[in-house]
Amino acid sequence: MDNVAPNKIEVRSARVRKEHSPDSEANKMAGLTVSRMDFGNFMKSVRSKAPRTALSAAAAHLEVTRFVLMRMEEGSPTKITKPQVKDLLEYYRAAPADRAEALRLLDEVRAQDSAAKAQGNSKGFWKAYTDQVAPNFEKFLRLEGVADVVIVHQPVIVPGILQSPNYRRAIIHITEPSLSAVDTERRIELTAKRQARLNESGFRLEAFISEAVLRNRPGSPEIMVEQMRWLADASTRDNVELRLIPFAVGPHPGLIMQAFMLLEIPKGTSGMALPPVVFAEGAIGSVFHEHDEEVNEYRRAIDGLRAVALSPHDTRDLVVRTAKEYAA
Repeated sequence: MDNVAPNKIEVRSARVRKEHSPDSEANKMAGLTVSRMDFGNFMKSVRSKAPRTALSAAAAHLEVTRFVLMRMEEGSPTKITKPQVKDLLEYYRAAPADRAEALRLLDEVRAQDSAAKAQGNSKGFWKAYTDQVAPNFEKFLRLEGVADVVIVHQPVIVPGILQSPNYRRAIIHITEPSLSAVDTERRIELTAKRQARLNESGFRLEAFISEAVLRNRPGSPEIMVEQMRWLADASTRDNVELRLIPFAVGPHPGLIMQAFMLLEIPKGTSGMALPPVVFAEGAIGSVFHEHDEEVNEYRRAIDGLRAVALSPHDTRDLVVRTAKEYAA
């Protein structure tokens, strides 16, 4: 997920399920999708930049209850219409680019809802939207930006959020060797902005890496020394848990799992728990998983990784030793 070009990222929608118990947790989650949560997060960010930021005032302007806008911003289904969203954007004095993006995201939500209705309760793989291509990289970044817990599994390279600048440059050179120096540095800046979350006390990162991550060499020995030291330093943070899976542990779920990130989203302003999302990397692209059955498969895999991974202390020791090997 950290080295996939933006135009190779897809979104798969969740299945619409009929819930018989109106008070069940599953029913509370009904209609919550990656696209809907992304739209809500974006509208919340637009409001935060507006001269008028009070949710109650915005609700009064639309002649709806404050709870309606709270549900919209946390990604829950509402009956707010497109004209109302346009009115709200006007009320917020949103910039033209923000207005266009908000309406695009709203159209995406509606298209996803229509597709889900058409599929009904049919079983099988969920079709990816062919019209959701480049914009979805921004979708991933927005979701990562609001997640309070991120659990990442990376069997090949250092996770993006833990990559040093020169290591990141080496990865970019492999994936896009013709990328200009200016655009390369912009991507380095983007990585730095993602890493700023490591300084937030309310954010927690749990990273599982294969021993292959330490042995694979996308860059020079000097770059690998820098990266190993960067990893060791990051692992000393109270909110970062780095655990390595040695080659010698034998069978474990990581052997058959490609790179993925599980994003846990904090409760919305209404206090309702929001569902986690998995962002999984494939051979030619990446996909969001949000259905309970899919997410639970990844949770079971994470439990399996925890069972065989080295402790954070032993992981740090091995990373430091590896840095010394590269420096020798």
